[in-house]
Amino acid sequence: MRQAEVVVYGATSAGVCAAVAAARRSLDTVLLEPGRHVGGMTSGGLGYTDIGDPRVLGGMAAEFRRAVADAYGVAPGHYAGPEPHVAEGILVSWLERAGVEVVYDAPLRTVVTSGERIFSVVTHQGDYTAGAFVDASYEGDLMAAAGVSYRVGREDRTLHGETFAGRREVVPGMHNFPPWISPFRADGTLLPQVADAPMAEVGAGDGGVMSYGYRVCLTSAADRIPIERRPGYDEEHWELGRRLFRHWREQGVEPRAGRLVGLEPNLPGGKCDGNSLGPFSLSVLDRSAWDYPDAGPDERERIRLHHLHHAQDLLYFLTHDPEVPASVRAELGRWGLPPDEFADTGHLPHQLYVREARRMLGDTHLTEHDLVRSRPQADAIAMGSYHLDIREVQRTWRQVYEHPDPVPMVVTEGYLSVGVAPYQIPYAAIVPRRAECGNLVVPVCLSASHVAFSSIRMEVQYQMLGHAAGLAAAQAAGSGKAVQDIDVAALQDDLSAAGQVLSL
Repeated sequence: MRQAEVVVYGATSAGVCAAVAAARRSLDTVLLEPGRHVGGMTSGGLGYTDIGDPRVLGGMAAEFRRAVADAYGVAPGHYAGPEPHVAEGILVSWLERAGVEVVYDAPLRTVVTSGERIFSVVTHQGDYTAGAFVDASYEGDLMAAAGVSYRVGREDRTLHGETFAGRREVVPGMHNFPPWISPFRADGTLLPQVADAPMAEVGAGDGGVMSYGYRVCLTSAADRIPIERRPGYDEEHWELGRRLFRHWREQGVEPRAGRLVGLEPNLPGGKCDGNSLGPFSLSVLDRSAWDYPDAGPDERERIRLHHLHHAQDLLYFLTHDPEVPASVRAELGRWGLPPDEFADTGHLPHQLYVREARRMLGDTHLTEHDLVRSRPQADAIAMGSYHLDIREVQRTWRQVYEHPDPVPMVVTEGYLSVGVAPYQIPYAAIVPRRAECGNLVVPVCLSASHVAFSSIRMEVQYQMLGHAAGLAAAQAAGSGKAVQDIDVAALQDDLSAAGQVLSL
C-alpha cells in the first residue's frame, strides 16, 4: 500500500491543479488517473477556453493562461486557448516541478472507509491511503464509492423553485431540428439517432443529462490527415442527416460546414476546436449519455466508443455523402486531423466530453438563484461568470396536431443560454455532508443543481476550484481536521495570496 498525505483521483485540469497546489505545500501527493493522459478536456480537445468575465480569472487558472501565452510568445489572452499537446505539456511540467507522483491506468476498483473517512482507494495499480482525498474526476466515481450522496440529471422545477429547471419546451433555435422532418422509415420503424421514448412534461425532472460528444481538433495544413471511412461505418445510420439536408434544400437554405461543426481557426497553428453547432453535429443526442454516470466500466466504454464513432463517422458523412451539399463537402474537405495531436489515439481526442455526470448533495447546494442573483458567499473560494449553458439533452419525436391526422416529427430539446453576472462559489459546495465523509473534497462534481452546474462546469472554473481543493486537502491532511472543520479564512488568505479572485 502506498501511503501519501494527499491523494487526488482524476487528472482533469482540476485534478492537476489540486495535486500541484497540495504538493507546493510540501505534502506527499499522488495523482491517480484512470487513463493515460493528464488535463481532461483542457488537453483533450476543448482548446478554445470559455472564460466569461476575465476579471474573475485568478489563481492557477490565470497561471495556466500565462503559461499558454509564454509557450507562444504572446500576451495573455491573445489566444483563447492552446493546442491540445501544448496544454498537456504545460500541465505535465507543473506536476514534474511540484514533485507529484502520477499513476496512469489506475481506474478505481473500490474504496475502503473507516468510520466517516476514506481509509484507502483501491485501483488497478494498487492501494493508496492518505489523510485527505480529492475527487477531481468528471464522473464523481470516488465520491460515489465513498457513500457520498449525489444526484444525476435535471430536477423538477418545483424542487428548488428554479425557472429554468426540468424538461424544456421545444422551441425554434439554431441547435433545434426544423419542423416537419419525419423520424420514421417507410416501414414504420424509427430512424437511428432518434430516442424512442416520450418526453416528460415541461418543467418536470427526468434525470436527463446534457449531451456528450467529442471536441475534434482539425487543421487545414498541408500535412493534415484526411478524413477516411471507418470500418463499421453504417450508411443507414445517417439517414436523419440526409433528411435534414433535403429539408434545407427545399427551404432554400444553404448550410455552411462551419455552422455545423465550427471551423473557425481559433487555435494557434491554424487549427480549430471543432464544437457541436446546429441541430445535427458532434453531440450525440440519442439519450445514451443518460446512462453513463452510473454505468459500470464496460458499459461506459461502450458509450464512449459510440460517441467516438459518431464523431469519426459524422466527419466522413459531411465530407463524402452525396446528399450533403457540395459546398459543405468542399469546405470541410479542406480540413483534416493534425498529425501532431493525439498520436496514440488515432489523432482523435482521448477525452469524452462529459458535460455533466453526478453532482454531490452537500449541506450547501448551489442553485439557479445563487447565480442569477449573485448571492454573496461568506466562504467564497472562487468566482464564476459564464452564462447558464445547458446543451441539448435529447433528440426524440412527438406527434403534432396541425393537420386532421397527427404528424410525427423529430424534435430536439434542452438547450438554454442565460447570462449571469459574476458570482461567488462557496467552499461548502465542494465538501460532502459531515456525516458522509470527513476527508474528501470534490471540486468538479460539486454540490449544485443541474441549472447552476451548467455555468460552473467550465474548465477555467474547474482549475480554480481544483486549486482551492488542493489547498483545503493539504490543510486537512496537515492538521488532521475534517475538511468541514478547516480554517476557511486561512484558506481564503492563501488563495488570495496566490491571485485567486474571491470578490469584485
